[in-house]
Amino acid sequence: MLETSSKPAAKSATGTVEDSSKPNSGEINAQAQAETDGFTLVIDALKLNGIDTIFGLPGIPITDLTRRLQAAGIRVISFRHEQNAGYAASIAGFMTRKPGICLTVSAPGFLNGLTALANATTNCFPMILISGSSEREVVDLQQGDYEEMDQLAIARPHAKAAFRVLHAEDIGVVDPAPRQIPAPEAVQRALDLLKAAKKPLIILGKGAAYAQADADIHALVEKTGIPYLPMSMAKGLIPDTHEQSASAARSFVLPEADVVMLIGARLNWLLSHGKGKTWGGASAKAWGGQKFIQLDISPQEADSNVRVDAPVVGDIGSCVSALLAKIGSNWPKPPAEWLNAVADRKNKNIAKMAETLAKNPSPMTFHSALNVVRDIIKANPDAILVNEGANALDFTRSIVDMYKPRKRLDVGTWGVMGIGMGFSVAAAVVSGEQVIAIEGDSAFGFSGMEVETICRYNLPVCVVIMNNNGVYRGDEVNPTGGRDPSPLVFVKGARYEKLMEAFGGVGVLATTPAELRGAMEAAIRSRKPTLINAVIDEKAGTESGRITSLNPAAKKKGA
Repeated sequence: MLETSSKPAAKSATGTVEDSSKPNSGEINAQAQAETDGFTLVIDALKLNGIDTIFGLPGIPITDLTRRLQAAGIRVISFRHEQNAGYAASIAGFMTRKPGICLTVSAPGFLNGLTALANATTNCFPMILISGSSEREVVDLQQGDYEEMDQLAIARPHAKAAFRVLHAEDIGVVDPAPRQIPAPEAVQRALDLLKAAKKPLIILGKGAAYAQADADIHALVEKTGIPYLPMSMAKGLIPDTHEQSASAARSFVLPEADVVMLIGARLNWLLSHGKGKTWGGASAKAWGGQKFIQLDISPQEADSNVRVDAPVVGDIGSCVSALLAKIGSNWPKPPAEWLNAVADRKNKNIAKMAETLAKNPSPMTFHSALNVVRDIIKANPDAILVNEGANALDFTRSIVDMYKPRKRLDVGTWGVMGIGMGFSVAAAVVSGEQVIAIEGDSAFGFSGMEVETICRYNLPVCVVIMNNNGVYRGDEVNPTGGRDPSPLVFVKGARYEKLMEAFGGVGVLATTPAELRGAMEAAIRSRKPTLINAVIDEKAGTESGRITSLNPAAKKKGA
């Protein structure tokens, strides 16, 4: 996080290159000593680090900075709310491996952007929040300035670092992310453990996707012959249809595996912390439990929840490359008994899912609607899928296959709501590809006004709202019979598509799979901003999706 102001700054740090065409050193020194201002320094720093696009919301005291950024050739994508601009910056960082930049005004604007910054920190997305600020002495003395706030103190717990830069010479970065090579003995220990496994499993996390070491990871999986399980944002790193994918047998392979190799994945709540019934519970203890190999750039991740028998610390690309170099061409495949058991469970679950997807109920369900999305993504594998919600997230993740890396962007480690439109804008701007956003109707409400931003920049974004009239479902009632509806239900028959039409985009009401399919295909052909209001059964969905256990319920009277 960085605070900035337009106050004239210290001497420029950019005028130090010697130029032999100058007649004498006096003129050189005079130019080097020319005053500049904070805005110019910010622009120079962004350019020096290869940043060509920023996301933000202009206002006092940064309005002129946005003008000058644009005049300097940096693309400025202006949002309707700072939180959405922050989410856009964070996912741009994930996609490009360069810091995504979010620019906000001070105090309330900074606080709006801070949610996205904290989410980026949790997910290890590279992002810089640049916020306007009162002068330091005004803040320190609490003189009551316009939007006065000690932003640095607030930002520090939620960011890797926070700065107030006062001198030009304090800015300067060379090779900010050097390779971190794993120790040879750590690599050998991991391979020895993997080779001895009877039921090995590889888990790919979003850190593996971020590393952009796609070819090496693909080679590692295929050379070892080990079944793999991709976490949500790692889907497509290897096509979900690959024969070694164990996604359809997740609940089988997690408790059964004896050695699990984590590549850029953390044993957090998304993997039940590596313990409990997901991993076999008491039965696992009977044979000693799983052994873990963990490839991660952060040594603090090892042993954070369970014992990691073979930590391999380094950047993912270097770690995977080191493993490949040692594996060679004669690595023994896992026992046929294990591979056959995984394949059998996988095929049974795929067949069961196919039966469900083949149904065509009226009104639509999540399954019948997402069967259409599944086909659309298969036909358009370069499209980027943005996904958020509770049931909309869970069902999409399990139904829609991905075929290429970093094409699925979703709620990440926190499971946070509201990333949808910010991620969609950034994905379209950064990649130039078609974006398909699958949104729960509740999730869409957090950032829905950004459809104006999508229309303003004429972005190829197709938003599909799974509309079942409620937070989880739309059939709950107020138990008192009072005038207010249940806090979990929305206006019946809401016409979300009209919101997109209001700003010049295309709005479609879809009540059948055929209507949904036609609307999505038209959106992809036209590349016009499109919002499809996909009406599904209000009884479809379960509370909290698949994490109902995390939602404590009050004890019923008399129970």
